[in-house]
Amino acid sequence: MITKGLETVDIAFNVENRSITLPINACVVAGWTGRDLAAVQHHIDELAELGISPPSQVPLYYRVSTALLTQSDKIEVLGEGSSGEVEPLLIRAGGKTYFGLASDHTDRDLEAHSVAASKQVCAKPIATTLWDFDDIVGHLDDMRLRCWITENGQEVLYQDGTLAGIRPLEDLCDGAGFDDGTAMLCGTFAAIGGVRPARSYRMEVSDPHRGKTIDLSYTVKTLPIVA
Repeated sequence: MITKGLETVDIAFNVENRSITLPINACVVAGWTGRDLAAVQHHIDELAELGISPPSQVPLYYRVSTALLTQSDKIEVLGEGSSGEVEPLLIRAGGKTYFGLASDHTDRDLEAHSVAASKQVCAKPIATTLWDFDDIVGHLDDMRLRCWITENGQEVLYQDGTLAGIRPLEDLCDGAGFDDGTAMLCGTFAAIGGVRPARSYRMEVSDPHRGKTIDLSYTVKTLPIVA
């Protein structure tokens, strides 16, 4: 459950079979976080050919409204040009860091004009379960994230990778100013078959060392664009 105030969003999570409520007053979406810098530059060059401006720095930290965070299994978007992507989620609260799962749902049509604006106009679904970061920090690179979409009536694998493909999360925290009350989406992997919209998403992050999984699923309703 999410309780929204003027500046802080209080979000309830499950951590090791107990419920905790964490206050969040800042939300950051980290972009261009791939560990292979040559691959990141290749992607930047590809997007430049499509008219999308290159980032001012790598990685880049986009601030978005905390009101975008949602645990609902349904979101509404404007038009047909948005898509989600599986990402690790970090939350800092009470001097502790927690690890979870999120989708950086983004308006791809608007992205061609402003990446920052495209991040701000879509809800950011997040899972209801968190793990204590201290329990997994020793084997982060082995954590596997996957995303499936429903396409032509069938579920297909859309993204698949381990955290070894993303910059070390501790480094991302240092660059973001990861203070108490901050939630950060930490980047993602290339889409299998290319980035494209879908009406439903199923995501998971699995810890092979502990045999545990965090799941996240949601559907998308598109709203008409009228003039």
